[in-house]
Amino acid sequence: MSGASLAPNERARKTVLVQPETRYAKSGDVYIAYQVVGDRPIDLVWIPSLAHHVELNWENPVVAPWLERLAGLGRLIIFDKRGTGMSDRMSDDTTLETRMDDIRAVMDAAQSPRALLVALGDGGPLAMLFAATYPERTAALVLINTAPRAVRSPEIPWQSPRAQVEQRIDEVVRRWGEPDVHEQNLTRGSPDMTEDDKRAFSRVVRYSVSPGAYRDYMRMNLDIDVSAVLPSIGVPTLVLHRAEIPLDVRNGRYLADHIPGARFVELPGRNFAPQIGDQEALFAELEHFFAEIQSGEWKAAEPDRVLSTVLFTDIVGSSEKAASLGDRAWRELLEQHHDIVRRQLLRFRGKEVDTAGDGFFASFDGPARAIHCACAIAESMPELGLDVRVGLHTGECEIVDGKVAGIAVHTGARVAAKAQPGEVLVSGTVKDLVAGSGLAFQERGQHQLKGIPGEWLLYAVGR
Repeated sequence: MSGASLAPNERARKTVLVQPETRYAKSGDVYIAYQVVGDRPIDLVWIPSLAHHVELNWENPVVAPWLERLAGLGRLIIFDKRGTGMSDRMSDDTTLETRMDDIRAVMDAAQSPRALLVALGDGGPLAMLFAATYPERTAALVLINTAPRAVRSPEIPWQSPRAQVEQRIDEVVRRWGEPDVHEQNLTRGSPDMTEDDKRAFSRVVRYSVSPGAYRDYMRMNLDIDVSAVLPSIGVPTLVLHRAEIPLDVRNGRYLADHIPGARFVELPGRNFAPQIGDQEALFAELEHFFAEIQSGEWKAAEPDRVLSTVLFTDIVGSSEKAASLGDRAWRELLEQHHDIVRRQLLRFRGKEVDTAGDGFFASFDGPARAIHCACAIAESMPELGLDVRVGLHTGECEIVDGKVAGIAVHTGARVAAKAQPGEVLVSGTVKDLVAGSGLAFQERGQHQLKGIPGEWLLYAVGR
């Protein structure tokens, strides 16, 4: 099924005889459309860029052979990202975290305990966050023509300024109904597309997203930054980047430099879409990498580490409160406090790690859920006559006897110590990872955290 023995022109004409069945995985309250192709021993999840339509792609004479060739490498799992194609639209609080959960839901529905993720363009940050958070479910990671963030920052100055990208998005939306707007947009990224190619890709875009859905999806991506996540990726990683595409090749080099043990390969070509232009060099790298993974030659360096969000709570003035109430009344109040915290941890999928006196230490596999949990805890305390301070940080944690540990945990505790009564305080890493959540933050300035190197910019969650 891979088409590996076909010449490029023959492969371009090859079409699928039987279109895979479209099924739905439920992720929270959202339904995600997905398909499974083939039955090879290793699972491969394809995460495309922007608009995608699991059924129409098989009618695209350029994309269908690409999917077939991927299916020759592994049992192929494809899905329409939330907000595109046949999947449900995005809500106002859609984040990279909720979209990461969509991958997990699709893998569960496809009965895939572990898969190799192959991601293109804006699918890259999604795959990177998943690989860092769920290394036990990620066999390896392939990043094609992608970047850690979509707009310029002091650390990544070669990206386009935000205002320029917003203007480009608004222009596409304004001209949505014009016959050539999508063709022009596609040509900008992949100049070697033929007129037939542009018509085929444009059709998928039009059927996959409405103008408003496109605007919301693209603007959400402008807030995403996974730079802080990269050092936490511990799975084998291959970074492929075509040298002459509009997305600067320095993005690929940056990813490889910051993901431990990653391999960077600069490929020839000027087309962002991997289906356009010479695919042989790209597939040669994919096939070699897949062979290494399957043979066990390339293993994750640190399988006992995971990206996690840690939460710390502390009752304000607990000693004075205990003294004024007496031992028995304080113990009863503390039990009520513990019951509220544990109910909220259960509600938001938090894992209680430790309880010391009047404080809780918990971990989450997503920062947005951790923030919502922290806010719910803080808002519940006044009914008991208590105030708590809460701190959150996301970072790479060691797994020791099933519990998270390490410098990220100490950082979370130090962030909590800086919080004011009733306040939920987060690190900049947490704030960056919840773009699109609708959460508001107030900057609390730079802080030194006891025992933690450097200065830390902290933010209070607005409620």
